[in-house]
Amino acid sequence: MPVSYDRAVPCFYIFAISMIELLKTIDTQLFFFFNRNHSEFMDGVMSAVTSKYTWVPFYIILLFFAWRKTKRNVWLVIVSVAVLITLSDQVSVHLFKEIFQRYRPCHNLLLKDKVHVLDGYCGGLYGFVSSHAANTFALTTFLIFFFRNKYFALFMYLWAAFVSYSRVYAGVHYPFDILGGMTLGIFLGLIVYKFYFHYSKKYVN
Repeated sequence: MPVSYDRAVPCFYIFAISMIELLKTIDTQLFFFFNRNHSEFMDGVMSAVTSKYTWVPFYIILLFFAWRKTKRNVWLVIVSVAVLITLSDQVSVHLFKEIFQRYRPCHNLLLKDKVHVLDGYCGGLYGFVSSHAANTFALTTFLIFFFRNKYFALFMYLWAAFVSYSRVYAGVHYPFDILGGMTLGIFLGLIVYKFYFHYSKKYVN
């Protein structure tokens, strides 16, 4: 006997809410698994990893190799990356954080007393998705297609994953915040690289 529409809809919503709560529970358990494994040494390492100034020399090296590959047309790579990071950052904030409004673990009143936070820094109220993860994976994806080297690709994805993991260690993001940011970053990296590739082939000599 078929289930009526009036009964099917409430059942669907109950199932959906149950799945969401299950995922949130799994996410919280994963968060504490990673966040509680800390030490003074790793606190220092992760504080450095999460600082944007730490990676300035690394970005300069990447820019140098991009210049070697493109010479005078390196400006197009710089513009593309600038657009990519701006897009990734703004989308992660305005289309995700401000819409989903999921509190960071360190702002969650039920959890914050149990969260290990680095240097007392917690960031803004909302954490889904992680802008750090979105930005690093967006840059990584773009550069992987730009350089097309499997060893470089492996290194960059390990780098992006390590930077993203540091946000969970620091107590400011859940693992699913990272997963969402990673997915967004990879998607945007692919899109912007396609525009770069099209423009560089069509207009740049």
